[in-house]
Parts: sequence; C-alpha cells; structure tokens
Amino acid sequence: MGPVALPLLVVLTTRVLLIANPASRRGARLEGAARAAFRSEGVEHDAVRTERAGHAGEIAAARGRDYDMVFTLGGDGTAMEAAGALAGSGIPIGVLAGGTGNLLGRALGIPRKVERAVPALLRGDVRRIDLGVVLGRRFAVAAGVGIDAAMVEETPTWLKQRLGVLAYTLIASKAALRGVLLRRFFTARIELEGEVIERQAAAVLFANFGAILENRIAFGPDIAVDDGLIDCCVFSPRHLGDALRIMWRVTRQDFRPDRSILYRKGTKFRISTEPVLTVQADGELLGPTPAEVTVEPLAARLLVPRR
Repeated sequence: MGPVALPLLVVLTTRVLLIANPASRRGARLEGAARAAFRSEGVEHDAVRTERAGHAGEIAAARGRDYDMVFTLGGDGTAMEAAGALAGSGIPIGVLAGGTGNLLGRALGIPRKVERAVPALLRGDVRRIDLGVVLGRRFAVAAGVGIDAAMVEETPTWLKQRLGVLAYTLIASKAALRGVLLRRFFTARIELEGEVIERQAAAVLFANFGAILENRIAFGPDIAVDDGLIDCCVFSPRHLGDALRIMWRVTRQDFRPDRSILYRKGTKFRISTEPVLTVQADGELLGPTPAEVTVEPLAARLLVPRR
C-alpha cells in the first residue's frame, strides 16, 4: 500500500495557528520569517510561543481545533507535542524546521528554509501516518533504548547550537564505539505477539519511518508509516567488525540477513532491559524501561509538499 496523500486546496479564508518554540535552536530567529511567509501567501494566522516543555501540546489541545491548520516551528519535540495533542482530530499539521535534528520534517521532504516550506506546505498534500505510543507519549519517527538514547542524553546544548544535526552524529558515533570497545551491551527482552526475544544488544529501535536524514540512514526493510505496524530493530554487535558492518549496512540500505541485526513487525511490544535504561522517542528522553510500545494507525494528518 502506498502513502496516503490527500490533495489540499488552500483558500484565502484559511486560518493557521503557528506554535513557535523560542528555546529551540532556530525557533526564535525564524519566527518573523515564518509569519512573513504566511502574510505573503495571504493566509490569516496567529502565533503563540511556547514557554516550557509540554506547552506546545497544551496550546494545540486548547486552540488547535479552532483553526484549519496548525504549524509548528521548533524541533521534533515541538512537532510531536502538537501532533500528539491533535491525533484523531483531522487537523493537518505543518512542520517547520527550527530545531537541531528536524528528523520528522526531513523524513517528510519538507524544505528546511521556512520561506520555502510555508508555501510548499500550504499548496501541498495531507498525508495520514501512524503514530507510535511509548510511556504515554506519541512518536512519529522512532523510539528506542541504547545508543540512540545515549546520543540524545549526552549531546550538549552548545554543540547542538553550533553544529546542528552533525552534533548528534558525532555523539552517536562516540557512544557506539565506546559501547563496542568496552563491551557495554545490555540484555534486551522483547515480547510481541506470541514471541519472546532475548539477546545482548547495543540498541533497540522501534521505527515508524524507515529512514532519516534524507534516506542517508535506513533502519530496516519495508518499513512504512501507514501500514498500522511498528518495526522493531535490534542491533547486536559482538565486536568492532560487527559494529562497522552494521553502520555500513544502514547507510547502504543493505537488509540481507545478518547475525547482528534482528527485525520484527507488530502492533504491540514490551521491552525490558538489564540494566534499566532510559527510553527516547523522537529525540525526547521519556523514562526508564520496562516500556510498552503500541501503534495508533493513521492517527496524524501531516502537511507534505506536493510531488
């Protein structure tokens, strides 16, 4: 089944709510440009700034249904707070890049410059996608434990401000090499429909999108955002050679059978780890394992550029 995309017709009476996160890497700096782009398109809009973590979701829940569209300007956390608050509402969400990783916007093919993104989304399509749920939080791209959570936890704010997404890449590479060389693996126990998987791992990922960073890194085979499934990817390198091979394969989309990689699809997973680890979802640290991961089919409506 191909992506679900619905044509979007923008008229002059369209009303937009812009939720801007001034604490994100570029949110405060780009708010003026975003508002100018809406004005140039003749679109009526109101802008609200977030003041704390979780505030974007509160704003979207309280005011989002009074508008035809909701745009977010910030990082993935800002976008997912709004998407989670409006899940099932039918209100389409436009994601403008103002954060560090901007994984969701990149995965949707949204231009990173707001001057280009605003008209592209206003004239674009609406794409319905699944959302994952873990520890009470919805996610769009992926959730996981291990190297990816360490990357989120260990990347300093000053490095993100200076290098952007490259900061995550550097810290993730450092965490991966440190884990392999010092053999800092963990025991993962994953329960899904009728199966229990237990193995040593460096990372366990629950993916909704199949690839990130303009398809430079692919998580696994046949991962679709609209199939009603979450894909579990377990990476278990035993030594440096395994780790390098995994890195090569995910950057080359090589999904042949490999003793160090395990894939499973499902609608409900439960993961526990020894030792207890922190779960991340779309770049936000949530809480400790154990955790249950489920899927809400086609829960979000996201604006995407027309192809």
